[in-house]
Amino acid sequence: MSRLQIGVMLGAAGMFLAIYFGCDTKPPKQASIEKSRALTAESTDISSLLSEAKSKLDAPEANAVLALEKQLEGSDIDSVKVAVLKRLAGIWFENNRPDISGYYAELIAETEGTEEAWAISGTTFTICVQRAEEQKIKDFCTGRAVKALENAISINPANINHRVNLALCYTENPPQENPMKGVLMLRELNEKYPDDVLILKNLARLAIKTGQFDKAKERLEKALESQPEDGDVICLLAQTYTSLNETAKAEEFQRKCAEIRNPQN
Repeated sequence: MSRLQIGVMLGAAGMFLAIYFGCDTKPPKQASIEKSRALTAESTDISSLLSEAKSKLDAPEANAVLALEKQLEGSDIDSVKVAVLKRLAGIWFENNRPDISGYYAELIAETEGTEEAWAISGTTFTICVQRAEEQKIKDFCTGRAVKALENAISINPANINHRVNLALCYTENPPQENPMKGVLMLRELNEKYPDDVLILKNLARLAIKTGQFDKAKERLEKALESQPEDGDVICLLAQTYTSLNETAKAEEFQRKCAEIRNPQN
């Protein structure tokens, strides 16, 4: 899986983002892309989120954030700004605030204008949508995830992963006027790319979530044919076979899943 092939899976995405935000790379200047898409209505703003989050930092972290913010204000060189923004994004991601981390990732994307930067911003905000308990924060992150992923799609329409992540964002926080939007987007992608494992896995996750274990089994077994060593597929099949009372297969895949998750045991 390349750096741009980031499905919205918290473990893998979290590890990637921690590495990305921890690296002070100096990317070349990129042409900016159209950023005129309106965000969905936000019931909160970044100022209030930052104010609340800073009040919960311990003294060393608060001082580090303040120092970085001052450094950011004093710089007009893009490569320096991006390096500082990555450090700020990393601090907030480590503090379990993907909403604020996503905000700084968005600033990086606006500076670099690359597909990868917009994909990372969208992934970070989608993690926020998954984790947030307050609806106002879910809504804040949803609007910004949609903007970022649509920008990534506009740069590279052929990358299926951005479209999958956009659909997953909508499944996590469905629009009131169209609650099936994310599911329908995934189904359309499945019709166009019936053998794509990322799509099959996420449709299977949704099927498991709604108790449609036969559908989950069908999709996961198809995914397994293409990628027999895929850990997500194996562990999801263990869950599915268990729910279907297919004892022999459940035990087999539970063992395989355990070996993947604990390779040294």
